[in-house]
Amino acid sequence: MAEKLCPAAAEVMKERFGHDNLIALATVEDGKPFVRTVNSLYIDGSFYVITHALSGKIRHIEKEPATAICGDWFTGQGIGRNLGHVSGHPDLMEKLRAAFAGWYRNGHVNENDPNTVILQIELTDGVLFDHGTRYDIDFTA
Repeated sequence: MAEKLCPAAAEVMKERFGHDNLIALATVEDGKPFVRTVNSLYIDGSFYVITHALSGKIRHIEKEPATAICGDWFTGQGIGRNLGHVSGHPDLMEKLRAAFAGWYRNGHVNENDPNTVILQIELTDGVLFDHGTRYDIDFTA
């Protein structure tokens, strides 16, 4: 049975995912699953991704917000949300720019494009493994 995010699991999540990290993000459209690798940053129970509003992942999430992620001995489910243009979230963008500094300004991201948005994956539950310990986590508790 899943339990609330305990301090030990919270620390592992922050260590592993509190910086630029590649995760697999799964979405569903018309009953068909799709998965792709995305750069992400974990903050307090959510993963954040910079993406394009016209991308397949946003299109899928707007129809069906249920998502799943996987990376570095963690699997989780959550709710995907398009938070809108990056300019609407200055405090969050400061953290995202810092985390993604290695590639953010290499021409891949255009903050002047009105379709450059932040995708939030708010976790609902997940399973984390760390040195022989399994954490079944309820992020909503």
